[in-house]
Amino acid sequence: MHYILIFLQLTVALGILNVWLLRSGMATPFRGGDAKTLREEFSAYGLPFWFMGVVGVLKVGLALSLLAALWFHRVSQPAAVGLGLLMLGAFVMHLKMKDPVKKALPSIAVFAMCAAIALL
Repeated sequence: MHYILIFLQLTVALGILNVWLLRSGMATPFRGGDAKTLREEFSAYGLPFWFMGVVGVLKVGLALSLLAALWFHRVSQPAAVGLGLLMLGAFVMHLKMKDPVKKALPSIAVFAMCAAIALL
């Protein structure tokens, strides 16, 4: 069970860091609406640029907390719950945009992994 938790923490944390730090300016098939970048995606959702900054800081901070939780186990549950809530928000935005299910799958998958981390 311990190795499953480590796998989930690494998958979620590295996935979030990849999206927000390495691929924020790149097009992916999962961006909401017709957006090509994270900034365009938040704009498509009708959200202001400052809100993207807040969400980015929270997601990167919580992802780093999940990495820290590999050594400081008490951090894993709050970090997973926080990220899970943000992923629910992402899912709701995809619903709002009436995106195809394919675009919402990453948010659903990360939410499920966060729930598993929080419960393990």
